Amino acid sequence: QVQLVESGGGSVHAGGSLRPSCTASGYTYSRGCMGWFRQAPGKEREGVAVKCATGSTNYEYSVRGRFSISRDNAKRPLDLPMNGLKPEDADMYYCGAREGMVNSPLSLVPRWYNYWGQGTQVTVSS
Repeated sequence: QVQLVESGGGSVHAGGSLRPSCTASGYTYSRGCMGWFRQAPGKEREGVAVKCATGSTNYEYSVRGRFSISRDNAKRPLDLPMNGLKPEDADMYYCGAREGMVNSPLSLVPRWYNYWGQGTQVTVSS
């Protein structure tokens, strides 16, 4: 049974940094993709950053240069160092995982992901 557990959200002022982390169990990363997604109340979930086992990464346009997805190996958590946070980055952040590869730009589309964590809240005050 695949289980994804997020941690590391929090509350910061604009310009601050956070580092959410996602720990996976029961999941074979070597054949798939993992990523971070965010969702505001009443809105659709959107892709933020993903990394596939091939090493390829993909970022939503507004976070490029500020966020950097990382996972050193299949046994390490999936981290999302977030710098230069803006109030518009505030959302519930979810870790997602899928079996099998998916090419950019589809890798940022939430419906291609099979497994989800419960989310971690990110709040950014101006």
